[in-house]
Amino acid sequence: MADSKDLAKDNTPVKIGLNKVVSFHYRLAEVAPDGSHGDWMEESYDGQPLHYLHGFHNVVVGLERALEGKGIGETIEITLKPEEAYGPRKEGAQQRVPLKHLQLRTGDSKIHPGSLAAVQTDKGMRSVVVVKVGKFNADVDFNHPLAGRTLYYEIEVVDIREASAEEIAHGHVHGPGGHHH
Repeated sequence: MADSKDLAKDNTPVKIGLNKVVSFHYRLAEVAPDGSHGDWMEESYDGQPLHYLHGFHNVVVGLERALEGKGIGETIEITLKPEEAYGPRKEGAQQRVPLKHLQLRTGDSKIHPGSLAAVQTDKGMRSVVVVKVGKFNADVDFNHPLAGRTLYYEIEVVDIREASAEEIAHGHVHGPGGHHH
């Protein structure tokens, strides 16, 4: 029997749909050319679940599509091609940037190849991967680190709730697990 918090006002189970805040745990691995998947690259089970506002592309499109209509406690396993995840790798997405313009992630103190950083562009802050580091400049790749990869996810839906009017207006989750203004 479903818990009362898992039911809508008409006593039907709450399902993932537009304007719902969804919390889920996940594991992520890359899929090899033979179809097998390697070790887990990321997972949330040791910490807090991921929270997102459904229908606002706050997670990759293939994952949002697969979660549509799911309920609390449901699990899915899904393999996403690059077009459904972080997109194909774009050629020519590397650029030389002065080191003083790179912002390292919290906890990182030194720039080295493979570092994740951010740089201010005319389109706002963009995440980059450092490819090569020189004395004054670094070559960075503007592709997402998972672009061009086929990904395998295991997902467990933990909670679903109605989004607030403010969350809908801003297009993202507020409060615990979300954005703080």
